[in-house]
Amino acid sequence: MIALIQRVKRADVCVGERVTGAIDAGLLALVCAERGDNEATADKLLAKMLGYRVFSDTEGKMNLSVQSIGGGLLLVSQFTLAADTNSGLRPSFTPAAPPDEGKRLFDYFVGQARAKHPIVETGEFGAEMQVSLVNDGPVTFWLQVRP
Repeated sequence: MIALIQRVKRADVCVGERVTGAIDAGLLALVCAERGDNEATADKLLAKMLGYRVFSDTEGKMNLSVQSIGGGLLLVSQFTLAADTNSGLRPSFTPAAPPDEGKRLFDYFVGQARAKHPIVETGEFGAEMQVSLVNDGPVTFWLQVRP
């Protein structure tokens, strides 16, 4: 499973004109399930994401996690993160989990996140979404957990 996380001052996601999720300071996470991923993979990625120290302490060092600052978590499904871009000029999406499995794992991931963190917002799986953010830093990290 893959998550591209960005430390944000604020972020929101819309489907059409409807805001489906919005946070103030915290993490925007674009999340993708790959073929072969399962609940254990999702659990490992979530634990890593919630504990990843990307927020500054009083000395300006990245020593604090989203949990330790009480920040928001905006989870947005994005299957294109699994794209194979090694050949040609058009990406292949065969590494991504099939849509039904991707939705099942994303829903599981969101449920687990809500059980472990107080502020969790989401996009809408499979929808055409518009994501807006103010990246703080900018700070962006690629997290990946293999099954």
